[in-house]
Amino acid sequence: MANAIADPIAVPSPDGTISLWWCSLAPPREWRDLLAWLSPDECRRMERFGNATMRVRYLIGRATLRHLLGRALGVAPVDVALERGPRGRPQLGGQPTLDFNVSHTGDVALIAISSEGRIGVDLERSDRAINSTGVARKFLTARERASFASWDPDAARRRILLLWTCKEALSKATGDALSAPLARLDVDVEPALRLAAGPAPYLPAHFALFAARVPDDHIATVALWRPCNATGPATPETQHR
Repeated sequence: MANAIADPIAVPSPDGTISLWWCSLAPPREWRDLLAWLSPDECRRMERFGNATMRVRYLIGRATLRHLLGRALGVAPVDVALERGPRGRPQLGGQPTLDFNVSHTGDVALIAISSEGRIGVDLERSDRAINSTGVARKFLTARERASFASWDPDAARRRILLLWTCKEALSKATGDALSAPLARLDVDVEPALRLAAGPAPYLPAHFALFAARVPDDHIATVALWRPCNATGPATPETQHR
């Protein structure tokens, strides 16, 4: 049944412990066969989406994730033990040394799998229209805003989108999501992506940021969280100590 999904495309890895996959969420001819891979809870979650397009995209994305994780673990996709952690972040049951994260926009997704540390990824279309002034004021630091204050509107919009993907990836690695202190996470983008400052647990020494080499009409950032006192991915119970 693996040929019921489009074959994911490997994206160059930014780190030896990370694998990245570019995935189409367009439904193949046999997409209904993939329902057999999902758990009852996943099927219920799929049915809660508001329209058929979103439901099918969820199904294809979840099946592709199960396909990739099953290949990494040496098990069938249906046997991948996916569960939701205390904060709702998806995780592998019984696999403390393997972590994953998914981001999607439109009919494509980026899946990241890490064998060391907690992984977060965010994917955006590079032409996405945003309220640049509002987003910058609410989610960026004063230093970040100053770095492009004199730029033209479109260049500023693209810089804000890049910074947004960095902060989203960081917050998805910890599991905080939008409850993360995004306006207090200070990110450098030149000469390379880097968390420059942030409140605990967002300590620069514990995080690495990477620009994913995705198609030019998209922007994607990967965050890898390696707490110094942790072996394998941190858990929601230990991450804020």
